[in-house]
Amino acid sequence: MAEAAQEIDEALDMLLPPVEGDEARLFEAMRYATIGGGKRLRGFLVLESARQFGVGRSAALRVAAGIEMMHAYSLVHDDLPAMDDDALRRGKPTLHIAFDEATAILAGDALQANAFFAMTEDDAHADPWVRAELCRCLARAAGPRGMCGGQMLDILAELATSPLDETAIGRLQLLKTGKLIEFSAEAGAILGKAPSAQRHALAAYGREIGAAFQIADDLLDATATPDQTGKATGKDAALNKATLIGTLGLERARAHAERLVDQAQAHLAPFGERADLLRTLAQYAIERRN
Repeated sequence: MAEAAQEIDEALDMLLPPVEGDEARLFEAMRYATIGGGKRLRGFLVLESARQFGVGRSAALRVAAGIEMMHAYSLVHDDLPAMDDDALRRGKPTLHIAFDEATAILAGDALQANAFFAMTEDDAHADPWVRAELCRCLARAAGPRGMCGGQMLDILAELATSPLDETAIGRLQLLKTGKLIEFSAEAGAILGKAPSAQRHALAAYGREIGAAFQIADDLLDATATPDQTGKATGKDAALNKATLIGTLGLERARAHAERLVDQAQAHLAPFGERADLLRTLAQYAIERRN
């Protein structure tokens, strides 16, 4: 993952080069939000799923960088005072603290646009259908039936007079976090023009580890320190956030995450040994400490 993260950072550096002139501050903010730091889980999923089908590395890296730009946009906006009002992200001040709120909003907007731009050029794939399918699925994962919809549910949950049940929390987390991770795993199959059964298997794998990853995040928020995670912890309980930990407790939530990992790994059976890194990644999703 560290090696892949370095490659993805190099791709981001190429797609978001420093510029001179009036737009320089915007590009500087976009680079601040994306380059350096982060686990690059989503980008790594693109690279590894693409490897199952022999997709060229440069094309996979462009798509991985696009998804990481979309993820970075969501974090920039999530950290704003109107949302979660966070001051620390990836061990450094959040973008609106380091720059200002208006610049953070614009940088997030521009990163979202650039994510689609990265996938529409010939360097992403020679086949226009593949490029259109990548954009279609990314829009679905990020929009009102995906990441943005999940954020809305999260806001409404904070205002609710009664706590959400397990099913409602699962749906919130699927939309807010899981859909982009699901697409990241599926993107390599789209690039490889894979048969539908293999494409669906990778999407299902991504969906399961996305859910497990979110539970792990909630566990870290409840049990880790800011030095370990690179961001504020204990906020879920303080803000009465809807999490499976709040509903199930620590041990039952952890056991549920382990079941999700088992299910994710089962979806990889058609790929044999070449998917071993994806199997290991599923376990890492719940064992990580940041």
